[in-house]
Amino acid sequence: MDSELQNKIRSRRSHHKSRLGCRNCKKRRVKCDEKKPTCTNCLHHSVECDFSAPVVLPSQGTSAPNKSTPTRRFRFKPSKYQPLPESPNADENHSTDSTSTAVQCDLSASHHESGGISFADLELFHQFVTKTYSSFGDPSDKHREIWQLHVPRSGISFPSIHHLTLAIAALHLAYENPDRRDDYVTRADSHFTFGVRSVTNILSKLDSDNCQMVYLSAVLICFIYFARGPRRGEYLVFSESGKSEWLVLMRGVRYILFSKHTEVFSGILDPGEQESPKMTPALETELSEQRAHLTVARQFLDQSVPESEKELYVSAMDKLIASFEEMHNIRSIRDDGANLMPAVIGWIYRLPETFVRRLEDKDSLALVILAHWSVMLKYMAPSWFMERWDMHVISGIRSSLRVDYHQWIEWPVRTICAP
Repeated sequence: MDSELQNKIRSRRSHHKSRLGCRNCKKRRVKCDEKKPTCTNCLHHSVECDFSAPVVLPSQGTSAPNKSTPTRRFRFKPSKYQPLPESPNADENHSTDSTSTAVQCDLSASHHESGGISFADLELFHQFVTKTYSSFGDPSDKHREIWQLHVPRSGISFPSIHHLTLAIAALHLAYENPDRRDDYVTRADSHFTFGVRSVTNILSKLDSDNCQMVYLSAVLICFIYFARGPRRGEYLVFSESGKSEWLVLMRGVRYILFSKHTEVFSGILDPGEQESPKMTPALETELSEQRAHLTVARQFLDQSVPESEKELYVSAMDKLIASFEEMHNIRSIRDDGANLMPAVIGWIYRLPETFVRRLEDKDSLALVILAHWSVMLKYMAPSWFMERWDMHVISGIRSSLRVDYHQWIEWPVRTICAP
């Protein structure tokens, strides 16, 4: 038995340790097969192999090359977007997979272990930091610092924010380029999937260190939901079947803020002192007319709701009247659109869970109140990601409401459907 073992050891192929590998392999401490003009490792990672670079000897009188000068160069490898045109002169040894699209700069040998940067994604990143961020409303310097600087920077260390910013930028480009909408929406869906998956894994580990990043991710998810456009059967607060997707997102935001409110609104997100605007006479007149219609609906509720539940419905209506006032106060200092998000979406956010469940169950009295709320969505329609939502929600309410209650939503229907 010992002699058989000794024979196996003797028959083992000898290994010659070479010190002639390329610099990239030496730096990464991996075995180099020394194939020329490009070793297999460099070919796989699409980086310039020093075997393929001609050796240049310094001539007399010239100084030695600066060691601090970076010598590493990147090639480009296929990504998954936009098909590349085939070149008739393409090198057969470097042919491109027909299913690949665009190009991707491979940084796998650097600190970025996640896979690389594609030109298609750089297009989305550029769109976000130059255009998309400003469409979220509030033209102040602090707003720009948060969305144009802080959020993209956070995406470097927090993958969900990175993917979600690219997703909303892709949807913005789809809005601006209808002829390429399908391509951009596909890219948005891909990034959205990665973004949601990433933040979902972290949500169960919510703490003081990551809560602000999780909150920003949740806000981006809500923006993306609106930007994706209305979908049949989904009316924000209620759905024709099952739970409302958007309402699930809102509950997620509420959970984050309930758990870590102080930590979330600190640092860059600290709201600081709030403005106290004075409403213009024209807006006061507009609010007065709207308050008259809202008061009629409130009187109807006061007379129709059983005494045991009157507080629930009347309170929701009173808060809605206050939200209309808040909306017009904001309008007195900023344009319509995304600036009104705190007032419009804030009403839904502050509703008690008991009333929200009535909306989910499509309770007629609750839907009457929601119909009056949907008037505020019309003021948000100038924002590209809020277009058509007012018409969509009021149509869903009307189709879900008992016919004998239609007379109580005539004003919201007339206001929203007016050109």
